[in-house]
Amino acid sequence: MTSAEPSTAEQPGRLHSRSYRITVDDGRDSFFALSIEDAANDEAWLMSDTVLALGNMR
Repeated sequence: MTSAEPSTAEQPGRLHSRSYRITVDDGRDSFFALSIEDAANDEAWLMSDTVLALGNMR
């Protein structure tokens, strides 16, 4: 095995993704977010928010 070929123990678990529409300011504003998670590891996750246009950024 070479260093470019990860062993089974080094391969990540199955990833799950979810999308969210988050509403704030009593429903006056909302944005979208994406979450990517490793179901086998509570500490392995990534969440990113998005905007529809640069003008919507605060």
